[in-house]
Amino acid sequence: MDNVITIDVEDWFHILDIPSAPQIDVWPTLPSRVERNLNVLLDDLDRHHVFATCFFLGWVAERFPHLVREAAGRGHEIASHGYAHQLVYDAGRRGFREDIRRSKSIIEGLTGRAVLGYRAPGFSFVPATPWVFDELHDAGFTYDSSVFPASRGHGGMRTADVRPWRVTVAAGEVVELPISVVSVLGRRVCLFGGGYLRLFPSWVIRWGARRLGAEDRPVVFYVHPREIDPDHPRLPMGRMRAFKSYVNLGTTRDKLEAILSSVPLMTCERWIDAHRAELPAGPFIDA
Repeated sequence: MDNVITIDVEDWFHILDIPSAPQIDVWPTLPSRVERNLNVLLDDLDRHHVFATCFFLGWVAERFPHLVREAAGRGHEIASHGYAHQLVYDAGRRGFREDIRRSKSIIEGLTGRAVLGYRAPGFSFVPATPWVFDELHDAGFTYDSSVFPASRGHGGMRTADVRPWRVTVAAGEVVELPISVVSVLGRRVCLFGGGYLRLFPSWVIRWGARRLGAEDRPVVFYVHPREIDPDHPRLPMGRMRAFKSYVNLGTTRDKLEAILSSVPLMTCERWIDAHRAELPAGPFIDA
């Protein structure tokens, strides 16, 4: 089974749902690390001849337009992570609509190519936001990778389908490529991105990838540029949240190296093009 590699292109201060998170008007005054870190990731991908989907935060694309062009020029897919890095269920339908359209317009203006994919900040699609796919379709997106089919601090849909599917909406459909989870003692667990990838040892991640392959499911790997940068500044937060945000930053690059050298990987767009016809169709429903 082919697998997918993705990068959520945001900076070290784009951490969600904590009191110390700086407001958007302060972001331009903070020292950025995203340019250096993304270029390191792109160089690593180049060495392995792997192409990723880069979900660019619109604010980052607007501030560092050369990064968008650089990633696109190296052959990577450019997709949207929204503009202002706000949880979808906090933004509401109108705010979500304005945010995704603003980001899409900025990125398309830089690449000259349609942006097809979207990923929500914090994977913050929940049962109370059933309108998200109608808004994505109306804005011109053809796929999404925001559903986190397990429990988590914000977002999370415990009973959502773990397999990719075509979400039917009033005017058509949007393909959902959910975040990958495996069942461990009856509980759905993610091993393949963010703090989960940093926390678990490589042998556990390899085991999980084999499990998904045996179930004919792709692994959707994801990483943030700050996660390969152990020296980036820290935001004040509680002990448990700090553990989740900063644990094992020094191990990320080695784990990515192992993944890049041993796992068949491609962009979201390419995976969907290859598998769309075999995906089941259904509404966006969570019990």
